[in-house]
Amino acid sequence: MALQPLGDRILVKPLSEEETTKSGIVLPDTVDKEKKAEGEILGIGDGEDIKKLGLKEGDKVLFGKYSGEDVEYEEDELKFLKYDEILAVVK
Repeated sequence: MALQPLGDRILVKPLSEEETTKSGIVLPDTVDKEKKAEGEILGIGDGEDIKKLGLKEGDKVLFGKYSGEDVEYEEDELKFLKYDEILAVVK
């Protein structure tokens, strides 16, 4: 990837939203869907605080629904998050 986060920032690709509910109901495109709070790490900065978290590219993480900065790069929706906006690593 040509985008490299600086300092204590992480580049995350939010996971796609489900189009059906757990009970099998298909949601039309007109329904307002909440932003997903889970994503895959695409890049990690070289700041001291981010190194302490022990994250690596490919890890799946949870973050606040409205945290970070949304960017569009090569038709992908991505997020730049600060190290303290990462809530957990999904294992």
